[in-house]
This record gives sequence, structure tokens and C-alpha cells, in this order.
Amino acid sequence: MVLPPANTTDLSIAADAARLVDSWVALAYLVAGVLFILALRGLSSPATSRRGNRFGMAGMLIAVVTTLITHEIASLPEILGAIAVGGAIGFVIARRIAMTAMPQLVAAFHSLVGLAAVLVAVAAFLNPLAFGILGLDGNILAVSRVEMALGAAIGAITFSGSVIAFAKLNGNMSGAPILLPARHVINLGTLVAILGLTAAYALAAQAGPGQGLAFWIIVALAFVIGFLLIIPIGGADMPVVVSMLNSYSGWAAAAMGFTLHNSAMIITGALVGSSGAILSYIMCRAMNRSFISVIAGGFGAEAAAGSGEAREQRPYKQGSADDAAFMLKQAESVIIIPGYGMAVAQAQHALREMGDLLKHEGVSVKYAIHPVAGRMPGHMNVLLAEANVPYDDVFELEDINSEFAQADVAFIIGANDVVNPAAKTDRSSPIYGMPVFDVDKAKTVMFIKRSMGGVGYAGVDNDVFYMDQTMMLLADAKKMVEEINKALAD
Repeated sequence: MVLPPANTTDLSIAADAARLVDSWVALAYLVAGVLFILALRGLSSPATSRRGNRFGMAGMLIAVVTTLITHEIASLPEILGAIAVGGAIGFVIARRIAMTAMPQLVAAFHSLVGLAAVLVAVAAFLNPLAFGILGLDGNILAVSRVEMALGAAIGAITFSGSVIAFAKLNGNMSGAPILLPARHVINLGTLVAILGLTAAYALAAQAGPGQGLAFWIIVALAFVIGFLLIIPIGGADMPVVVSMLNSYSGWAAAAMGFTLHNSAMIITGALVGSSGAILSYIMCRAMNRSFISVIAGGFGAEAAAGSGEAREQRPYKQGSADDAAFMLKQAESVIIIPGYGMAVAQAQHALREMGDLLKHEGVSVKYAIHPVAGRMPGHMNVLLAEANVPYDDVFELEDINSEFAQADVAFIIGANDVVNPAAKTDRSSPIYGMPVFDVDKAKTVMFIKRSMGGVGYAGVDNDVFYMDQTMMLLADAKKMVEEINKALAD
């Protein structure tokens, strides 16, 4: 039967309209991808981070709106309601969360991304027809099975691993490595089992909607190995863990993008996954550690196990806030090195006030940031930015390390391992080879810590405590800096 010319014309018009819509969708996703790239570029510096955030928000808005308009949604009001509820919760959390709690918040966000990937994979597994991944034989397409299995596995690992990271960062469980017997064999065996089951599921003869016990076993094993991978990793490696989980969440999103046939998710996931992997590599280099040694965990466990033993009592000089204020006023140049102790004490605002008081006295003040200071990449930069410390006063390790030899005072607040000279001199030290600040070359070192009994996350003592030019200021970081400020103002 030959269709009338009018119907042929209608079909042609419909086809042209469909192609036009597809072109506009592709263009919208491309614009969103470009905005995501600009967001990452902006987030590379505190000075441009706000602009980077705006680019990211604009890109996500374009991607979400495009998806909602061009896809059949079962219930648009429900989708919009969920967006409103989630947006409100996110707004409240963002307003209330303290900057010192940002690492655990980031870990919590990663867990949600991982869980979302698992839920999408499960939805596709149960209703493949709605996702367009059902073949003519009634089975899920083999390539889609691989995408679903890998996306669910990566998402499950991200979720459970992020839960453990959150608990460690939030103090709900010990930050020390928890070493299980034969953990390497268990982890490797579980990973091999996940890959083997993924191959078995992809090649299965029957894999219709909801069929395939292997899929559920993959998800269960992935949840388990997520816990097992992060439990043995100690607090000293948390910056790497956070960036690593960020990478995992990106790859999970990319895998689900293939399942959903959504190029925006693929682009976004690939950007997040690759940038997180690169950042993890940079963090490992900053600690002179291999990525495999971080994932294997256990760093600092032996030192931590022996930390309860009595240490040799060595003489040190202790000073007061008045002593510190007097010496700081006499200095011409002061370099401040913040660490996690400053974050815990929430001393960043008092520290910025001290810097302003010293500048008023004509003292040159600079802030030195180590790449792995704190519990997530950029932790110290974020805290100093919150306290309105000028970006021009903040320097990375490689840009300022040579200036310690000319500095009158190296003012260390809450840092430990990143200033430990054992990293340069003691081959038996667990931190040997890690780039550290050359604070031992400064004329005077002021070291704020709670007591002489504590050590850094690496679990090793610090020779800087006992140097002739070091004055120990033993107190809560915020309280000590506030007392120094009072003495400077007098």
C-alpha cells in the first residue's frame, strides 16, 4: 500500500523536527559540558572559586532542564517536588555547616552520589524497557549489563567507602588504621569476584527484567569492599581518600550516563572522575607515597601502636602569649603554617586578626599551605578564605619554602607532620621523603599545640619541638592566638 503524499510530507516534517530537537539537545549538553570545564578551572584557585561555582551551577541547571524537557517523565510534579525538597535540605546544610566540618560534608555528598548510581542501576535492572536497554529477544543488552554492573559496583563502593570516611572524619570512629587479618587477600579476592560476576552476567543467556542473581551479588560485594578498602586507611591519608572517593563518584555517574543514554552525565562523570584521579595523584606525590600504598592502608599503624610507650624526655623551651607577642612585634617577616589543629580549634579568624595586627606594626606576614594539610584537598585554603585572609598572602609549599631561611619567625599552628624534618633526614621514618616546610631554617620557631604528649597522624615525634630556636606554646590554638592578640593590641 502506498501512503498518500501528504502523509509522506508529514513524516518528513516529523523526522526533521526530531533531528532539530536532537541537535538542540546535543548543543545544550555541550554548553553544559563547557561550563563544567570552566567550573573546574575556576575551582583551581580560591580567588576564582566563586566564579567557578557559578559556572558549575549554570551548567547543571542547563543539563537538568534539558533532560526534563526532552525526556518522558512519569510524574513531573513529583520530580520538581523532589528537587525542591533536596534543594531546601542542601540550602539549610550549606548555611549551617561549619567550615571545619567541610571534609565530612564532602564525604557525605560522595556517599549520596554513589547511592544514586546504585539506585539507577537497580531501576534499569528491574525495568529495562523504560531505559531502552531491552533487546528483541527479551533480554537486557549485553553492553548495558556491563554498564549497569560496573556503575552499581562503583556506586556501592563509593557509598560505603564514603560512609566510613565520614565516620573517621567526624570522630564517630577512630581515625587510626584498622587492620583486618589477610585484608589484601580478601580485598583482591572480592574485586576479582566482582569482575568475574560482571562478565558472567554480561554473557548470561537469560537476563530479562529482574533476572540475574549475579547482579545482586555484585552490588552486595561492592558494598562490603567499600567498607574494607577505607577502614585500614588512617587519618594521615584522608586528603587522598576524599579526592579518590570524588573520582569514584564521577566514574559511577559516567557509567550510569551510558545506561541512561545521557551525554551530559557521561561528560560530567568523566570530568569529575578524571579530575579526582589527577588530584589523588597530586596528593600522593605531595606525601611521597604511591597510590597503591594509600589504598592498601595501614600507614602509621605501627607508630600508632607504639605511641603508648614511654618516650624519652627531651628538654624544650615553653613560652607564653606575652613572650610570643613581644617576639612577633620585633620581627620583620613572619610565615604562618596552619594545620588540622587550627581547624579543630576553629582558630582561623583569630589567626587572621593576629596577621592584621602584625601588618599594622609593619611586619611582613605570609601563610604557607602544604598540599596535604588538613583532611581534604584545599582544607586550609578554604578556612583561611572563610576568615578573609587575602589570597595574595597565601602561598603553596614550592613557592615559599625557600623563604624560611630569611624569615624571623615561623609560626606553626596545629601542623605537625608537614614541618617534621625527619622527612628529610630519617630514612626509617614513615614520612621519609615527603616534602615538608623548612621551618628549622627560620631564626625563631613558635609551635602551638595542646601538649607535648601528642604526635601527628603519622605517629612520629618531631625534632622541631626541641630545637634551640623553638618556643612551644602549649594551649588550645584559638585561646593561645586570642591571648597573643590581646598582648599585641596592648
